[in-house]
Amino acid sequence: MKTRLRKINTALPGLLLGIILFGILCQVLGLLFVEDKAGYSIGLWIGVLTAILMAFHMAVTLNSAVERDVKGAQAAATRQNMIRYLVVVIIMGILMLTRIGNPLAAFAGVMGLKISAYLQPLLARLSHDEV
Repeated sequence: MKTRLRKINTALPGLLLGIILFGILCQVLGLLFVEDKAGYSIGLWIGVLTAILMAFHMAVTLNSAVERDVKGAQAAATRQNMIRYLVVVIIMGILMLTRIGNPLAAFAGVMGLKISAYLQPLLARLSHDEV
């Protein structure tokens, strides 16, 4: 599985690992402090799943962007970035309207992508992988 992910993007396995570890950390801490544990957990894991899908989408977008000229790559990357964030806004809107899960917890799950990206060099060194 790790090899298949590396074919998409070499940083993708570590990025996904970081997102999941951040989700687990948020789950443990959240269960200690929130009253609506079910809503928190559902929201958090919807956010984590969203972050994982965003990571895959970014990896595929980067692969296609490097095959274009500079102007085409910038336009394509910007368009795909807008699509990603529009999907996040839609997911948050659905959570707010339906109250299926906590939208703030979902936001925390999505932020796992950012946290994981910042920790990527550290995670790569800890797992003895290349960055």
